[in-house]
Amino acid sequence: MKIIDILSPKAVKVPLVSTAKREAIDELVDLLASAGLAGDPASLKRVVWDRETQRSTGIGEGLAIPHGKCPAIRQLVMAVGRPAQPIDFDSIDRKPVRLVVLLASPPDRMSDHIQALGRISRLMTNATFREATYGAESAEALYRLFEGAEK
Repeated sequence: MKIIDILSPKAVKVPLVSTAKREAIDELVDLLASAGLAGDPASLKRVVWDRETQRSTGIGEGLAIPHGKCPAIRQLVMAVGRPAQPIDFDSIDRKPVRLVVLLASPPDRMSDHIQALGRISRLMTNATFREATYGAESAEALYRLFEGAEK
């Protein structure tokens, strides 16, 4: 699986306006909706937030990967945002988040969902790539970083 297959340039935002965790999740869901990738944004927001309240998706090193499975989603989709200022996400390393990657899938695509989470995590373990994403000055630049990482 390639991230670029589930990430539309229309679902990348730099900078995110949000300054809090829930706002960032809502902003990325709204981005998916405006790109025509989320038919019921309210339902997706609820699913992702419910998942977030069970355990923070701030996985450390400045990255959060909020995610959820929602019947209103027809295919595996992803939105990425770089906050203007780091956001407290209750991360496991207690450091603020510098990149938020939201992943959503239909409930029957569990295997693809897990595979995508793994792919995102593997990409972000590369410190050079990770720091480049944190410094991206535009949505286009951020998208191109993911595009380049998949080649």
